[in-house]
Amino acid sequence: MHNAFIKGTGSYAPKNIVKNSFFESVGSSDDWIYKNLGIKERRISTGETTSDLAFQAGKLAIEDAGLTPKDIDLIILATATPDRPAPSCACFVQEKLGAVNAVAFDISAVCSGALFATATAAQFIKSGMYTHVLVIGADTFSNITDWERRDSVFFGDGAGAMVLSETQEDKGFVDFLLYTDGSGKEHFTIRAGGSEKVTSKETINNKDHFFSMNGPEVYKTATEVVPKCINELLKNNNVHIDQIEALLPHQPSIGILKSVAQQIGLPFEKVKTNMDRYANTSGGTIPIVLDETLKNETYKSGDYLLFAAVGAGWTWGSALYKW
Repeated sequence: MHNAFIKGTGSYAPKNIVKNSFFESVGSSDDWIYKNLGIKERRISTGETTSDLAFQAGKLAIEDAGLTPKDIDLIILATATPDRPAPSCACFVQEKLGAVNAVAFDISAVCSGALFATATAAQFIKSGMYTHVLVIGADTFSNITDWERRDSVFFGDGAGAMVLSETQEDKGFVDFLLYTDGSGKEHFTIRAGGSEKVTSKETINNKDHFFSMNGPEVYKTATEVVPKCINELLKNNNVHIDQIEALLPHQPSIGILKSVAQQIGLPFEKVKTNMDRYANTSGGTIPIVLDETLKNETYKSGDYLLFAAVGAGWTWGSALYKW
């Protein structure tokens, strides 16, 4: 049987660092942000586009996999902030990489995007259609953030990437569990710029092109659906939480991650976080934390890793990986 395993990883973030002290002007503080969100600073682009960040992360992942861009069969880019509405941001990345043999397209699931893209990539590999798939999560939320609002503290810019390759060994992605509930669409949204509310002077003046978020509802939903999804995935695969070596989650807030860990019975030291340095990079979060974890830790054959995310839509899911 074909299976998909992680052959290489890479990540990239802009050099420009914005610390919590910046947000005192909108009524927040370093103490509140760090205590409630776990964030100390974030990276903010000063001109680099989403495809620029994605290209850098993708290039590093391909090199880490010991491949060349021409070896890549497919590029799947998860983003909510593409360079343009059309063509797909993945097309920009394909050209910049010189991945001339790769099909390329975007996936839009916001903060769940990289997990949904990984699940999609794995199916192409398991079917035997492709051998090497580059999955990238990249976002520049700074471009859709109203910096005069208190919720501007949440996000940063960044990109992470992984090369998934075919294997017939007993390793790789064991299973995925994905969900969507469209009734939550109003709780995190960008109201203008699509066919429902086309761009106009009014939408610009009303700041309808910035994200709008219901913070309490995000917290409530995330802490309800993610633990349930993880427990269901583990049960489906007859794996106990004690067998999990690490959880590599989307980085929404430290409070959400602590609640999830407690509910599933996982010691928090096994939860990998980097939001203190990057904040929430949306689609970039899981592949960035994956890249940093694999660069600093070693796992042995047979170890299990968990992935989990929740995003606008609502969208959420989890994945089980065998080393």
